[in-house]
Amino acid sequence: MSIYTRTGDQGQTSLVGGQRVNKTCARLESYGTIDELCSQIGLLITYCSDENDLTFLTNIQNALFVVGGYLATDNSQHEVRTGNIVTPDMVAGIEQEIDRINVLLPPFRCFILPGGCRAAALAHVCRTVCRRAERRILALAEEGAEVDTQVIAYINRLSDYLFVLARKLNIDEKHDEIIWQRTK
Repeated sequence: MSIYTRTGDQGQTSLVGGQRVNKTCARLESYGTIDELCSQIGLLITYCSDENDLTFLTNIQNALFVVGGYLATDNSQHEVRTGNIVTPDMVAGIEQEIDRINVLLPPFRCFILPGGCRAAALAHVCRTVCRRAERRILALAEEGAEVDTQVIAYINRLSDYLFVLARKLNIDEKHDEIIWQRTK
């Protein structure tokens, strides 16, 4: 199988179902940013050592393929495949992991600058890419595309998870969080 097809050389690509769209459209921006997030999480995994974190992050990567598949389907033209549906259980799974980690953390009382140990800094990068993905998905919805509320909820919770994970990773590495200092 050839990796190149030449079908995108004119600036278009196919959605799930075969519909051709410009590579700059909001739908591609949304699932392209999900792809970027998945890649950044793959990099984050290389800096993590806790087995629970590694397993959960790998599960997130798999779930992001579900999100990407959903976003790559214009559901006004084609039915979304069962395997590309974000479920309430997926959202609840992230919430449960946030709650599990949050009890391990000191109280959050001020703004924290992204950084600390390498893994925590990268978790913050993932968090900001996740927030951008959320904005792209919302922009797609503002253009009139139907976007399932579970997709938006999942991405919103994922950014919260990446924040608490960054805090945990700094604690795991015995690295102080960097507290924002108001300039005078």
